[in-house]
Amino acid sequence: MEGRLRTEPRNTVTGVLLAGGRAERMGGRDKGLLPLAGEPLIAHGVRRLKPQVAELLISANRHQEHYQRFGCRVISDHEDERFRGPLAGMRAALGVATTPWVLTAPCDSPLLPPDYAARMRAALVEAGTVVSVAYGEGCWQPVFALVSVGLRDDLAAWLAAGEGGVGRWLQRHQPARVEFPDWPAFFRNVNTPEELARLEAEWASMAFELRG
Repeated sequence: MEGRLRTEPRNTVTGVLLAGGRAERMGGRDKGLLPLAGEPLIAHGVRRLKPQVAELLISANRHQEHYQRFGCRVISDHEDERFRGPLAGMRAALGVATTPWVLTAPCDSPLLPPDYAARMRAALVEAGTVVSVAYGEGCWQPVFALVSVGLRDDLAAWLAAGEGGVGRWLQRHQPARVEFPDWPAFFRNVNTPEELARLEAEWASMAFELRG
């Protein structure tokens, strides 16, 4: 497996940070731009994921000019799919990626492992499938997925038919399951002001998770 990965360097993967939601539980505030440890949430994701991929995109449906400051190409959902959830952002990324694979992560999960992309691709290659999805805390975590760009038309048709549910769409393609037991804070995210405040309070003590 290691040899196969060395012959498929990270330039085969485009990353996308999903920041295109309405953040209703956050009072409609744009989550990716909320401050954590002195900088916007999106900045933590950019710093962690950008070194792992050929190109890092930011999927955003508002405040695009602010997101452009983070040195990434900013994309938006298709007009008729605006704010339809992670699948719309995923479809937009699949449509512009110049690599065979697209790796997703939400903008409000600032503790991505430094080998996130490598593990997701290793599992996909091992299973011989076109999708891998992270698994943790006893369930699938479908917003953390590695997807073949060959599925772009399938996803477009799924959305055009009025379907939704990122987990349901991914499961149709028999994803490889990827676990991260050595990275316990991987799936720590921010959905409410209270969760953001708790993470801020704990940030300085999270030495293990902050490495890399």
